[in-house]
Amino acid sequence: MEVCCNLEVDVNGEEIFMVDKKIVASYSGRLSKLFGKSKATSRNLKLIFQDFPGGAEGFELILKFCYNNGNLKLNPSNVPLLYSAAQFMEMNSSISGTQNLQEQTEKYIEDISEWSWSELLNALKRCQDLFLSPPIVIEKCLDSLVGRLNLAVEANSCPSTSSPDSSALRFSCDTKSTESLKTGFSNGLWWFEELLVFTPDLVKMLVQFILERNFDEGVIGRFLIYYQKSKSSNATREEKRKIVEVVVEMLYVLEHSSVSCKSLFSILRVALGLNIDKYIRNKLEKMIGARLDQGSLDNLLLPSPSGMNYLYDVNLVLRFIKAFLLEKMNRTSPMPLKRVARLMDLYMAEVAPDPCLKPSKFLALAKALPDYARSSHDDMYRAIDMYIEVHTEMSEEEKVKMCCALDYEKLSAETCINLSENIRFPSTSSIQALISEELKLKTLLQTANSSTSITSLPCKLDGKLDFPEENEKLKAHIQGIQWRVMELEHVCKKLQTQMTKVMKSKVTNHSQLKSLPWLCS
Repeated sequence: MEVCCNLEVDVNGEEIFMVDKKIVASYSGRLSKLFGKSKATSRNLKLIFQDFPGGAEGFELILKFCYNNGNLKLNPSNVPLLYSAAQFMEMNSSISGTQNLQEQTEKYIEDISEWSWSELLNALKRCQDLFLSPPIVIEKCLDSLVGRLNLAVEANSCPSTSSPDSSALRFSCDTKSTESLKTGFSNGLWWFEELLVFTPDLVKMLVQFILERNFDEGVIGRFLIYYQKSKSSNATREEKRKIVEVVVEMLYVLEHSSVSCKSLFSILRVALGLNIDKYIRNKLEKMIGARLDQGSLDNLLLPSPSGMNYLYDVNLVLRFIKAFLLEKMNRTSPMPLKRVARLMDLYMAEVAPDPCLKPSKFLALAKALPDYARSSHDDMYRAIDMYIEVHTEMSEEEKVKMCCALDYEKLSAETCINLSENIRFPSTSSIQALISEELKLKTLLQTANSSTSITSLPCKLDGKLDFPEENEKLKAHIQGIQWRVMELEHVCKKLQTQMTKVMKSKVTNHSQLKSLPWLCS
């Protein structure tokens, strides 16, 4: 057959091909329709493609198929590209009994179970390079890949095909897979390293396929964390941003226990400098907030955003608490809330010395958790004391507002006395602390006195009902109460003395006394 070059084809601006219009059009429905409608009389025509799948490489494969009478050796590496190009060129019509290219590639893909593990990875790598890669190819490859991963995790092996009857459960992988096993991957997780060749978008598709297979979500979480850390090591800023966004989006759909708070904080520290999408960042903050009881003080000491003069990002911590409280509504145990309260007391003590931290922000931290979160306010008092000591410019009104965060009934006797002697605190707070402690002591004294009234009861019992051992225990218990009463009376006298001093030194006029009722209203 005589071959002439009467068609000039510019492929995506990459390369120009001179081809025989008749030969190529005989296999391509797209070109056949194009030339059939063309009224051009010029012998030589020029065709320009702007978005040909695979560019010049893809078009060259199509030419090989056309010039070889519709025959071409297919393999996992070229099938994704050929399938995409065949669809683009509408090569779905058979000529002289020869199977068209689209049918040939579809048939080859149907036999994907016979592909080796390396061939499957190569095919997926080719798919991710094709912007117009058809879903059927990627879906077939991902479906096969996930099936083999399931087998690998269950059997702690390295699959080469998806058939249990073949070599699927043998260690017959390529050298790289074997080396991965030797360098610390166990329990069927060697594939973490193998899948680092995938782009974030392909990983997102892979995870979505995995979730449909009821895969262990803990394993998925570990893979995503590993992918983010390993893939980011040599990535550009824009690539890191894309990686973080995809990983966070996929972690968000997993079960609560699938990822640790520590891992999420490590991602957050990377994300803070990448300006990730606000919607994705909100998801990351919600995940961290839901696990805040697992966090540590070091986790929370995150630097403030650029342009802010205060040291730590207090607003971020407040958002964590808000997310935690929303999640807490689904919990029955009080322990997570207690742990967060303890964590917040430590955090307040750490940020209190920051001279640039405004009183309103510190007060927001103190009031962020409900009253029942803390059984003691001693640590909060110490943090507030530290803050007031550093921020000497605070007005009396600001100090009073700050002290309203304290529950004086949850202060120990020692702390109450310390507060009453603390000249940095407003006089109203000192008086409230003393009044609160005096009320507690009166209640204790009344309880103790009512207990001592039963001391003579065992002596009046009939001899037949006398239990010497029980009497001795009861007498010992009552003696202990009597000693406690003596101690409480001593403390009470000390408090009364202290109250007198406070009243003389701080409450010097009628207006100060008059202001007591509205203190924390």
